[in-house]
Amino acid sequence: MDRVVHFEVPFDDGERATSFYRDAFGWDLNPMPQFQYVLATTTPTDESGRPGEAGGINGGMLHRQGPIQAPLITIGVDDLDDAVARVEKLGGKVAIGRQPVGDMGFSAYVHDTEGNLIGLWQAA
Repeated sequence: MDRVVHFEVPFDDGERATSFYRDAFGWDLNPMPQFQYVLATTTPTDESGRPGEAGGINGGMLHRQGPIQAPLITIGVDDLDDAVARVEKLGGKVAIGRQPVGDMGFSAYVHDTEGNLIGLWQAA
């Protein structure tokens, strides 16, 4: 079973957004300028950077762009190409196809049959 492993929150003003989430919820926010991204740590992590508490997920923040207009969840999959094919077979649509994320893994974004944008993630 694939599970939710990440979330993303888009913003228009990065400083304003990071200040809000840091002050409102106590999140640890770490900019990654090379990816134009901000890592959002919402739960303690283990030595590998993964959530250390059962059920906990961390996420990120990025500039509102293209199809990423609202908060979304990201689902971890074993095989990204297979997951995208399943989505399309079931009536979903690809919004952003497979793309590498540094040496960490690969992502894609799809619309489900209700028009919701969902992230997909395959770890390297």
